[in-house]
Amino acid sequence: MGWLFLKVLLVGVSFSGFLYPLVDFCTREKAADQRPNFVIILADDMGWGDLGANWAETKDTANLDKMAAEGMRFVDFHAAASTCSPSRASLLTGRLGLRNGVTRNFAVTSLGGLPLNETTLAEVLQQAGYVTGMIGKWHLGHHGSYHPNFRGFDYYFGIPYSHDMGCTDTPGYNHPPCPACPPGGGPLRHSLHPVRSRKHERACYMDVALPLYENLHIVEQPVNLSSLAQKYAKKAAQFIQQASASRRPFLLYVALAHMHVPISATQLLANAGGQRPYQAGLREMDNLVGQIKDKVEHTAAKDRTFFWFTGDNGPWSQKCELAGSTGPFGGLWQTRQGGSPAKQTTWEGGHRVPALAYWPGRVPANVTSTALLSVLDIFPTVVALAGASLPQDRHFDGLDVSSVLLDKSQKGHRVLFHPNSGAAGQYGALQAVRLEQYKAFFITGGAEACDGSLGPEQQHDPPLIFNLETDVAEGVPLQRSSAEYQAVLPRVRKALADVLWDVANDNVSGADYRQDPSAAPCCNPNHIACRCLTA
Repeated sequence: MGWLFLKVLLVGVSFSGFLYPLVDFCTREKAADQRPNFVIILADDMGWGDLGANWAETKDTANLDKMAAEGMRFVDFHAAASTCSPSRASLLTGRLGLRNGVTRNFAVTSLGGLPLNETTLAEVLQQAGYVTGMIGKWHLGHHGSYHPNFRGFDYYFGIPYSHDMGCTDTPGYNHPPCPACPPGGGPLRHSLHPVRSRKHERACYMDVALPLYENLHIVEQPVNLSSLAQKYAKKAAQFIQQASASRRPFLLYVALAHMHVPISATQLLANAGGQRPYQAGLREMDNLVGQIKDKVEHTAAKDRTFFWFTGDNGPWSQKCELAGSTGPFGGLWQTRQGGSPAKQTTWEGGHRVPALAYWPGRVPANVTSTALLSVLDIFPTVVALAGASLPQDRHFDGLDVSSVLLDKSQKGHRVLFHPNSGAAGQYGALQAVRLEQYKAFFITGGAEACDGSLGPEQQHDPPLIFNLETDVAEGVPLQRSSAEYQAVLPRVRKALADVLWDVANDNVSGADYRQDPSAAPCCNPNHIACRCLTA
């Protein structure tokens, strides 16, 4: 209890909104800590083909394309799940959902979050002397001790979950559209009945407005989406400046709202020159990344800062023209069955994501890596580069891929596992196995497509197996009678059996998915939609 009180006290003490817990103020008189800084930027619902460096048809990512030319681009890089909360939990723990307990999304009214016995990357680096900050979408629990300030982040500025999970006064381009927050007074209703929209019956949460946090305090509710990107850029610049001045190394985790709906580009930008809303949003996101990179390059931290940019999952095809591009990863076998083979599925379009690494003088420039890598690798790699130690009481699914980043090694994973994230079967179950260039499906299914269709769940025993080297679109599985199939099958079965045995013998966690209206974040329960003044 005493520790929790101390933590709350420290979170409440700030200068210009920034935290300096347990700072040794004499550090300003010492030589700067030469360990690397880390800026991890996670895009939301961005397709592999939304990066111009990946896909020539895309012309909207000039800053990211420049970063790719000056650093390393990964073309076989994968999210650890194909929906929000599980993917983010795996990034911060280096562990699949079967181990860390997060197998589906948390809600506005969730009591729990990323299990408290899981150790986050921020906690490891914080204990190693790093200044840690997070800006953007958390979506790993906002109630009580699940808040980012209690999970290793000295500073937090952002929204607690996806920005379509609450009403706003500046709704963006959503599909179907959600109305703005009700303007009238009166107390908060605890019914939490969503407003249903016509086409796909997609819920719009109307009872609680979307909040914006700075540390433990809600500073704006409902948040103004049209200015959110620039607020993120400003707070990121301030954190980088102050962390750099502290002469301590820092971790900055930026979890963007882009490219999730509602598209948060301003109306003016969206309509300029006939530009479509999605492309306008992509440019806004790219500009935000460019601003963060420019800020680092104008501080003393320039040569010591490692950038890692990637995405949480593939595009949300249900959103039609407001969804991104999977590039060549069309999931053609599934599209013939119906439904989308993108977000929420184990098809390549659901979890193969754009990824870049940039570190002048350390990461080789203009390199395209074909190593099989994952968001799971961020945790162990960053810990190794920081000279810190991994927790010893659990197993990790990620690898330290420093040799890929710094020495152009092509040795990544031999095997990756892709869990169900909502399209078919049990949440978190390992339904697809990647073994070298082969991909085996034990269960298939499609998410909701733009036309409203759903691909049926189908079980496959023996599994469907595709050779991604010759069939990136996953259109035609190998013939089960072929020598190639027969050679791969026992290796796939053994890989899956081995990881399930390992999980069964690991220190695993269970997430609390209970819900209660009282857990909804609210700055003023006496006002409808929890309105409060802008900070």
